[in-house]
Amino acid sequence: MFQRILLALDAGDAGSIATSFTVALARNCDATVHVVHVNEFLVGGRGVTTESPAEATDLVGEALWDLHAAGVRATGITYRTASFDVPAAICDLAEQVRADVIVLGSRRRRLPRFLKRSTRERIARKTPLPVITAPAPLRVGRRDRKLQPVPPLDTSVRS
Repeated sequence: MFQRILLALDAGDAGSIATSFTVALARNCDATVHVVHVNEFLVGGRGVTTESPAEATDLVGEALWDLHAAGVRATGITYRTASFDVPAAICDLAEQVRADVIVLGSRRRRLPRFLKRSTRERIARKTPLPVITAPAPLRVGRRDRKLQPVPPLDTSVRS
C-alpha cells in the first residue's frame, strides 16, 4: 500500500504515539520511514527555537531507535523554520523524499475549533498526499488515577 512514509514528529506524548503507530503501519506495508521534526523559531525570539538543536536531534534519534528496533528501515532529519511555515515545510519535505503518506501525531485541542486551524488541517490543504493522524494520547483525570480496591472473589458483590 505505502512504500515511503513521512513521520512528522512533535515533542511530547503525541510524538511517541505517532512513532508507535508508524511502526505498525510500516511493518504492515513493508515501508521505509523518513522521520522529520520541524523545530519552530519562537515569534519575537530572535532566532531562538522551541527546542534546542540537541533536544530536536534526540527526539528524532529516539524515534529512529524505536523504528530500527522494530526492524523498520528509517532515516531522519531535523528542520528549523518559522512557526507559520511548518505545514509548508512538512509538505516540501514529503515531496523531496517522495513520500506516499504523511503521518502526524495528534493533540487534544485546548482552544475552540473556530479560533485556530490545526497544523494537520493546514497540511491537508497543501498536499495531495493522504494525511494520517495517529490517535491522541488519552488524558487521565485526577479522580481516575486512584485505583479502587477489588473485592475478593469469595465474597458476594452488592450492586
